[in-house]
Amino acid sequence: MKMSKGRVLVGTAAGALAIGMAANANAQAFYLQEQSVRGQGRAFSGEAADTGVDSLWWNPASISGMEGSEAAVRASAIIPRGKVVDNGTVIVRPGQAPRSVGGDPVARNPINKGLLPSFAVAHGFGRLAVGLSVTAPYAFTTNYDSDSWARYTADKTKLRTFDIQPSVAFAVTPELHIGGALNIEHADASLSNALPNLSPLLADGHQELKGDGWDLGWSVGAQYRTEAVTLGLAYKSSVKHKLKGTVTTEGLLGPLAAQNREVDAIATFNTPWMAIGSMRVKATPQLTLNGQVVRYGWEKFDAIRLGAPLNTAIPENYKNSWSYAGGVDYDVDPQWTVRAGVQYGNTPTRDGERDARVPDSNRWNFSAGTSYAMSESITVDGAFSYITFKDAPIDRTTAAYAGTAAQTPILVDGELQDASALVFSLGARVAF
Repeated sequence: MKMSKGRVLVGTAAGALAIGMAANANAQAFYLQEQSVRGQGRAFSGEAADTGVDSLWWNPASISGMEGSEAAVRASAIIPRGKVVDNGTVIVRPGQAPRSVGGDPVARNPINKGLLPSFAVAHGFGRLAVGLSVTAPYAFTTNYDSDSWARYTADKTKLRTFDIQPSVAFAVTPELHIGGALNIEHADASLSNALPNLSPLLADGHQELKGDGWDLGWSVGAQYRTEAVTLGLAYKSSVKHKLKGTVTTEGLLGPLAAQNREVDAIATFNTPWMAIGSMRVKATPQLTLNGQVVRYGWEKFDAIRLGAPLNTAIPENYKNSWSYAGGVDYDVDPQWTVRAGVQYGNTPTRDGERDARVPDSNRWNFSAGTSYAMSESITVDGAFSYITFKDAPIDRTTAAYAGTAAQTPILVDGELQDASALVFSLGARVAF
């Protein structure tokens, strides 16, 4: 796309927005699945088929048939580790031979540690139930040093979303339960990257985009329950986010100095839809087997679009992906339950289009957890996960000032190495 001179920097800013929202977390791209400590303990292998407030995020039908009220509060500490390594990235300034991008060739632990809280409450009137969950399904912070080799495509990035999900569920028959919900989401993003000046002897410029906004989606679900088997199906829609904010550019010198400015900007992007299928089988009075498959509609995240006065789009070309999980719940006694599970997920990012802001790859999730009933009304949950990521290339070519005489390609050649994450979670469920 050819840009007018007044828009020469927008490609870089929009690209930063697009990839900044997709940094590796621990579920799929920028989706965080830690919305239940109980679910984490079995690697999220039975959530659409389980009942009660802990499954409300995955399936609004989970609260159907309740009598009285139930609430759950949880928090997850996420500790990611890994390296993003330069294998020979070069920059091509106008009229100059390609040269090394320079900077520190190894970025260690660029994704920050985080604390993820969530909450849910529901009340049942028998066949009818209403509920509310508050979650943060898309959230992360990345922080590359200012002298990192990745500075032209990734600097500092923060994304926070809050999802408020009011739900209603109904028992059609003792076996068949249905539910529906609205997803009211707020997104707040702040991200930046360095900009190369035309001479390698000059210090880099800088660009930052900030924006936020409220948007709507929806969820539906159904469960079929018998004494031995529960089946769950659910669908969560994509949410089209519209962020209103600013793009600020500074530090450009010489012919580029006129581009130092702040402009209002509106950016839109889509989160993925999710189709979830789950089964829980009571194999013995103490042992329950769980299985869950999730199809993620990441093709909705095809581009970031900036409206007037910028009027440009950056293609992302994510692909739809899957996750598969299996796990067990074992009742040691009426008060104490232990869990374990394994989950595999493939990344929606593509080789040849993966950026330093998206150190994402296929991963395995190994989890264990426990619950202990302190009384008839209070249960405490704990869980631990170890997630390991496959090494993957960081190889998305980008360009500053695209479509102008100052166009400056950055031919990215890097790799994600030795990446993993630890997740520690604690929660409580209260019946009242």
